Amino acid sequence: MHAIAIQHYGNPEVFTEEVLPTPAITETQVLIEMYATTVSSADQLVRSGAFEELMQLQFPHVLGVEVAGIVRAIGKNVSRLKVGDRVMGLSRSGGGYADFLALEENSAVVIPLELSFQEAAALPAAALSAWQSLFQYGKLHPGQRILIHAGAGGVGHLAVQMAKQHGAYVLATAREYNHEFVRQLGADEVIDYTTTDFAEATGTVDIVLDMVRETSIDADTGIGATEQKNLQILRDNGRLISLVDPLITNHPKVRGIEAQFAYIEPNPKDLASIIQQVREHKLKVHVEEIFPFTMQGIVGAHNHYETRKVRGKLVILRQG
Repeated sequence: MHAIAIQHYGNPEVFTEEVLPTPAITETQVLIEMYATTVSSADQLVRSGAFEELMQLQFPHVLGVEVAGIVRAIGKNVSRLKVGDRVMGLSRSGGGYADFLALEENSAVVIPLELSFQEAAALPAAALSAWQSLFQYGKLHPGQRILIHAGAGGVGHLAVQMAKQHGAYVLATAREYNHEFVRQLGADEVIDYTTTDFAEATGTVDIVLDMVRETSIDADTGIGATEQKNLQILRDNGRLISLVDPLITNHPKVRGIEAQFAYIEPNPKDLASIIQQVREHKLKVHVEEIFPFTMQGIVGAHNHYETRKVRGKLVILRQG
């Protein structure tokens, strides 16, 4: 099968075209023919080597944690999915940048006919990250005040919609040119983090959903500048949920604030809840741009992602 892989860590130019064996499936897996995948923050972090100490890769490694396509084979213990199903799924180990990938049945869900493959591919990691961060880790309640960083991003633009639908008062950070977009998603207040100190503009909040990679970290405490400001605005016993810093739980506890790294796990119940929200028009994924499943397309998509000016999701579409 055709695959686009990395042979080592580095910038987007590290991708190479490969011919790899079609994955063999286990008794609990399905073989999915990939029709669409994405560039996610996980793909970028793994490719760059930022997660090298957390994930030991065997090269060549195929990225692509989000996928939509058609089931072409099933393991003998698979009961919920069948050959020919249109599905979307989350593969924590990657594999989406290839013609086929093997996926556990519980990591995929059938998608309705009205949902395109490109829209479906943009949902699994981003929507699960938003859903589980808000409700499993954040335990968000109606009426609470929540600050969502990067409100126009892949996870952020979905989290804003989910939090607002749940009755929260939503504050979000975004560049000024994204403010109207984020307001239309449901944010009550939008803060331009490039010109305004969000810690001075938000007031006290119950929950912070953080997706900011720290650039300045205190050598003694290990706490970054953004995290320090997050702690500053949180009420006593509030919740700080990070999608980027697995070490946050090791940091000193402040005023009873529960700091957690959201370790996102695919499961059919949460995926089905997300699909239902889409079908009821309560949740809409924004696809900013579609790239072809070619070397040039994937390199271009990763380069665009690194500009940090992406609104919503970048999708990679396989033709034929």
